[in-house]
Amino acid sequence: MNMAEPIAKPTAPRGVVRLNEPMGNHVSWRTGGVAARAYAPAGTADLAAFLARLPTHEPVCFVGLGSNLLVRDGGFRGTVVLMHDPRGAMRAEGGLIYADAGTASPKVARFAATQGFEGSEFLAGVPGTVGGALAMNAGCYGSETWDVAAKAQTISRSGGLSERDPGEFEIGYRRAELRTAKLGQDEWFTGAWFRFRPGDQKLARRRIKELLARRLATQPLDLPNAGSVFRNPPGDHAARLIEAAGLKGREIGGARISEKHANFIVNPKGRARASDIEALIALARDTVAQRFAVELVPEVRIIGEAA
Repeated sequence: MNMAEPIAKPTAPRGVVRLNEPMGNHVSWRTGGVAARAYAPAGTADLAAFLARLPTHEPVCFVGLGSNLLVRDGGFRGTVVLMHDPRGAMRAEGGLIYADAGTASPKVARFAATQGFEGSEFLAGVPGTVGGALAMNAGCYGSETWDVAAKAQTISRSGGLSERDPGEFEIGYRRAELRTAKLGQDEWFTGAWFRFRPGDQKLARRRIKELLARRLATQPLDLPNAGSVFRNPPGDHAARLIEAAGLKGREIGGARISEKHANFIVNPKGRARASDIEALIALARDTVAQRFAVELVPEVRIIGEAA
């Protein structure tokens, strides 16, 4: 694979740039090709300077916990921005809760509960960062991210910051699109303010524990996975259709459709290639279409080139 030219050091005065970075280290499936460049910013100003100096043709992909991403075995010929920050800022601010985009969503749920708010509990079941949750309007247990997002901060390709209100987005099931720019290409999330209702801290924390216990009981969280692979079709569940098609436990290479939850594909021994996972995605989609005349739409984002 022909890698792009190395980024000059002044482009990232404080952040870290690595070439030919294995993306299996940064996605929850624990497999995939390399990124030509990977950049871990040292803050928003650092990120702004970095983006402003990138060539305009440079493909860019922001990655949080990689819990909704598959990088093909041939790799990604561009720059991956690694946003996950275990020390990402969270604070109570004027009745809202602010969180950096690189903060894990379950942390926001717990923090909001300790601040005496209810309504954040579902975020404990979202296995990604705030930025990823905003980008795909992630949700579970009857709630979605944009139900509680009061506003968001974005950064443009030129490094400019903007505060965006919900009305500036087209929001739908597992999608959020800016009306004036293309998310993931022209702008990316750097943070958000959430509005939760005042409530009982102990009750909120108990609900979080109950939701996490429910996830552990029904999902294969002990194996590398990327959460739900397909969106639920209207009035039905992808997992039910895949199971009814007889695909639970089906394997291709090192990848397997989970016996515990048919809408999960797992990498049980860490040996699956991205192509194995993509082949199982295609198998599930095609089989369900043939058997039930229902088109399953993937939630997961697939980038890069085949080997």
